[in-house]
Amino acid sequence: MKMKMALLILTVLFLPGCSATMMIGSKVMGISSGKFIYQDGYMTTQYKADVEPVWQACEKAVKDLKGWNIQKDRRITGGSMKAVISDEKITILVEYIEKDLTSVAILAGVAGNRFAAGLIHERIVANLAPAE
Repeated sequence: MKMKMALLILTVLFLPGCSATMMIGSKVMGISSGKFIYQDGYMTTQYKADVEPVWQACEKAVKDLKGWNIQKDRRITGGSMKAVISDEKITILVEYIEKDLTSVAILAGVAGNRFAAGLIHERIVANLAPAE
């Protein structure tokens, strides 16, 4: 079973410029353009920045998108944020991977809205960009 799962994941990783989704048991996993990974509704990517600036970029993204009912659980190695944006429940998970590498997973809605999660990721990228 582990060998089959590893083979499926490697197959998905080598689909350049494509989107692919697969079911592994009760889990849904996919990849899009080599940058975002989807798992159980969460759109996940890694940012080449330390955890603190990524956390701040996520907070600013939620505020910029007029999020309300914001609940934060901040820890040393990351944390989680829940909010409502445009009547859609949003969950953002921030996790330290290593120095200057942080993972952010976004769940929009109940089952995962890729479009909404993608917009939030775009806002995080913009907030991490150096001021010109």
